[in-house]
Amino acid sequence: MNSSMINAMVSMNGLQQKLDLLADNIANVNTVGYKRKEATFEDLLTNATVQPEAFNQKGRLTPLDFTQGWGAKMTMVQPNLSQGPMQLTNKDTDLAVEGNAMFEVVVDAAGNRGYTRNGAFQLTVGANGDTILATEDGYPVVSKIRDATTGNLVESNIVVPEGYSLRVNSDGSVLGVSSTKTIELGSIKLLHASRPAALTAVNDNLFVVANGINVDDVVQEVIPDSDNLISLRQGYLEQSNVVLTDEVTELINVQRAYQLAARALSSSDTMMSLANGLRA
Repeated sequence: MNSSMINAMVSMNGLQQKLDLLADNIANVNTVGYKRKEATFEDLLTNATVQPEAFNQKGRLTPLDFTQGWGAKMTMVQPNLSQGPMQLTNKDTDLAVEGNAMFEVVVDAAGNRGYTRNGAFQLTVGANGDTILATEDGYPVVSKIRDATTGNLVESNIVVPEGYSLRVNSDGSVLGVSSTKTIELGSIKLLHASRPAALTAVNDNLFVVANGINVDDVVQEVIPDSDNLISLRQGYLEQSNVVLTDEVTELINVQRAYQLAARALSSSDTMMSLANGLRA
């Protein structure tokens, strides 16, 4: 297989992955809290080839040697955590994050954590019978509450007693409100993603930190305030940050690049067939 065929084949593989990524973004243009995926490409090994001195003719302006590339491959896919548009729902359990922060949820019985921007929460019954705030998949939302014995902040679920409605302030503090009384239910835990590339998407709205990576190097707890411009909005949902026109434009560009690589592969195959058919 000659170098032109290798170059075309490798480039087509990378472009096919980019097409799949763009298709995923377009399919989730209306998914609440979805963050568009972005791909990074890098050149493969580039060889510097030395030409014979006979090529160094009088009047030649280009360098004698030349470089030979071997295509490009996709090296990384990371989420774009930019803010999506807000949509008013007036539902107490719908929450939207303004700024660079994510909700933390418990994804399994072992206590492993996931991170999401999808604030379409609901009240559901927990393992011990309490009514808790959770995702549509039943993952409990992590909060901080002050321990009555030690006075220290500990992680817990947001438990809403019977007869109380949910109220969430912009700083993340959660209150239970009844007709006669208001009680504190804790504060929603938010985390800032300092290394989005280290987040692994396990579905369209949920990210985890892969094994072997220090979680504290990827996400750090943050408290909403006027300095970091992070706040919570109750009764709103953040929509997908995918801009359909941008994705379709990029899709057309990638398709044309794929067609060009496919044509180069076909031309190389034709030339090899002609060469094999030559007779001395």
